Amino acid sequence: TVCKKNRLTKILIIRLSSFGDIVLTTPVIRCLKNQMFASEGGVEIHYLVKKKFFDVLKGNPHISKFHLFENGITEIISKLKEDKFDYIVDLHNNIRSLLVKKKLRTLSFTVDKINVQKWLMVNFKWNFLPDVHIVQRYLNTLKPFGIENDGLGLDYFIPAEDEVSLTSFPATHQEGYIAFVIGGNYFTKKLPVEKIISICKKMNRP
Repeated sequence: TVCKKNRLTKILIIRLSSFGDIVLTTPVIRCLKNQMFASEGGVEIHYLVKKKFFDVLKGNPHISKFHLFENGITEIISKLKEDKFDYIVDLHNNIRSLLVKKKLRTLSFTVDKINVQKWLMVNFKWNFLPDVHIVQRYLNTLKPFGIENDGLGLDYFIPAEDEVSLTSFPATHQEGYIAFVIGGNYFTKKLPVEKIISICKKMNRP
């Protein structure tokens, strides 16, 4: 287990991209903020992410500070060093996040991306993937902190400046509607058109 500190603890969470994957880290942010060292000074959460994905997190009240970069990860290293983090939680686990951990020389905890199992599934359809949701695998990274899944699901906070009045919507949508995000960077992350149609037909809202 991690030693508790009688002061504010500073933690850097690393998830550099992409929109969906970042949203899936939000239970980690919330559980860390609400559960870690509540009686020992609390925790200050920082988040390292690519600038173009910042909007998906900017309204999150659990994050104290964002560290954004546009091109190479090295452009942000010196500023990260200034914050003197107690711990790093690496939820990306790639070469860039490895570089950050190497440069900061801070005790870190890294998610297991089970790349071998995923490669076997994609290339040979051999399913050795664990029956564990990615959110729980992210949270398992926090076991040394004694953090548990609060079961409250994902977070998505809309900043005040982005809120709109329901009265500006069509009358058919003012009592609620469903937004269906169908995009994806990779073919294997896109639903076939016929599947999208079948899902839409089962929805009971606009």
